[in-house]
Amino acid sequence: MGNNTLTSYFAPTKVTFGKGAENEVGKALAKEGATRVLVHYGSDRIVKNGFLKKILSLIDAEGIYHVELGGVVPNPRLSLAKKGIELYKKEKLDFILAIGGGSVIDSAKCIAYGTCYDGDVWDIYTKKHTPVKANPIGCILTMAAAGSEMSDSSVITNEEGNLKRGSNSDYVRLRFALENPELTMSLPPYQTAAAVVDIMMHTMERYFVEETLPLSQEFAFTLCREVMKAGQKAIENPEDYDARATIMWASSVSHNGFMALGNSTRGDWASHQIEHELSGMYDVAHGAGLAVIWPAWARFVLPKMKDKIALFGYNVFGISPSGDKEADSIVCIEKMEEFYKSIGMPVRIKDMGINATDEELETMAEKCSFFSTRKVGDVVKLGKEEILEIYRLAR
Repeated sequence: MGNNTLTSYFAPTKVTFGKGAENEVGKALAKEGATRVLVHYGSDRIVKNGFLKKILSLIDAEGIYHVELGGVVPNPRLSLAKKGIELYKKEKLDFILAIGGGSVIDSAKCIAYGTCYDGDVWDIYTKKHTPVKANPIGCILTMAAAGSEMSDSSVITNEEGNLKRGSNSDYVRLRFALENPELTMSLPPYQTAAAVVDIMMHTMERYFVEETLPLSQEFAFTLCREVMKAGQKAIENPEDYDARATIMWASSVSHNGFMALGNSTRGDWASHQIEHELSGMYDVAHGAGLAVIWPAWARFVLPKMKDKIALFGYNVFGISPSGDKEADSIVCIEKMEEFYKSIGMPVRIKDMGINATDEELETMAEKCSFFSTRKVGDVVKLGKEEILEIYRLAR
């Protein structure tokens, strides 16, 4: 490699993985010194099926006080996180336990930031304030997709303006993650498929950069191949433990920094940034939005990225080299679209039942470019006009 860029890998989260991992929650909290816990979760499903009651009894067994805050939805809302911040302070809590997937964990991270900051927590997501502390978090993972259980990232949606913004810092890396693949077996096929796309994209964003360490590159190819196979198996048989375990562990590994080590940058992230505005405006599943955006992004950047796209196609889809990398890249993009369709994912905005107007595309491009004040991407820097063209290709 001919670059001098430093990349780092920091994974302080203790992962307990396998059947019954959630049963360790009381001991895990006690080991962290938690005495007053905010239990944060999403839908009423875990209330109705008795899972929440089970977890609370395990916490009670350790003599730990707790209060609950549910209601997290996909593309988690700033307003609920602010309620959590108020509740945490009012109850003088000292730990947050997230029960759910990436949305719940990201909401918990927002609360963890906000309880250590006297200003508006949204300042952290708009980069007006750099966090210097966050309260501790742990999780019981019930949906594997976002990788938030081991990442430094958090994404939150501000309903005022439908702005979806992210923040990254090591302060919100979880103290522990309890991962039982069985807890994901009840997920609907669409959610499983969207999770597969999100997991793959976290690795692909780190692969599609100027230079990749050969070993990290091989890890990326293997993860994508295995997650694709596992996703199809899990959709066909939701109770396939090995498939669910592969997806769950890949979720954690794909987004904890491991896949970027030795590469020229920490990732491209243009597809993610462009998708954030799509799900911010239309409230679609993040993974589904990525399935729509990535092919459009790949076609747009193909002239500069054809070597990497073709190599991805050779190693992930088994495409035979034709001697024409541009043609092979096109085949790779088409193969990816075929895979997305095979698991029930959209490949165009219209496939989600959305008739995006020119004005809406313009608005999304404006927001993504921070009103023409930034460009996104690594090898190919994308400003407002380039982002707009990608939205048009995706429509």
